[in-house]
Amino acid sequence: MIGTPEVGDDAQPESAGPTGRRRIVALLVVAVLAYLLDLGSKMLVVARLEHQPPIRIIGDLLKFEAIRNPGAAFGFGEAFTIIFTCIAATVIVVIVRLARKLYSLPWAIALGLLLGGALGNLTDRIFRSPGVFRGAVVDFIAPAHFAVFNLADSAIVCGGILIVLLSFRGLDPDGTVHKD
Repeated sequence: MIGTPEVGDDAQPESAGPTGRRRIVALLVVAVLAYLLDLGSKMLVVARLEHQPPIRIIGDLLKFEAIRNPGAAFGFGEAFTIIFTCIAATVIVVIVRLARKLYSLPWAIALGLLLGGALGNLTDRIFRSPGVFRGAVVDFIAPAHFAVFNLADSAIVCGGILIVLLSFRGLDPDGTVHKD
C-alpha cells in the first residue's frame, strides 16, 4: 500500500523520537583526543618548562610559562580545590549519562570536548601534588593580560561555546530541532 511502511522499514511516526545512529563513538573519539593532547602537553611542560624561564612565542603577547594552579581560572578559589574536583567528576558523570540519548554529531563534538577537558584537569587534581583530590593543575599558555591556562581549559571553553550556539539554534542532543 502507498504510504504504509513495510515490515522492517525504518519509518517511524514523528513523535517516536530521533532516528539514526547514536553518536557515542564520535563523543569518545573527541574526548580521547582532547584528553591525550592535554596530557601530552602537560607532561612536556613539566619535563621541559617547569622551573625554567618562560618561552616567548609572540613577543610579549603570548608565552609558555609553567605554573601550578590549585584553583580555577584567574587563580580564583585556591582553597576550594576539592570542590573543583567534585564539579569535574559530576560533569563527567552527566556527560556519560547523556551519551545514551545522543544522536547529534555537533552535540557529540561539544560534549566530547567537555569530557576530554574535564578528564584532563581531573587527572591533575587526582595525581599531582600536593595530594589526591587536592592536586594543582598544570597551566602553561600565558597570553598577555589574561589567565594562564592549558589545553583542557581550551577544550572546556570551546565545548561550552559550541553548546551555547547549538542551544540558540534549537538543536537538542537527541537530534531534535525546535523553532521558537
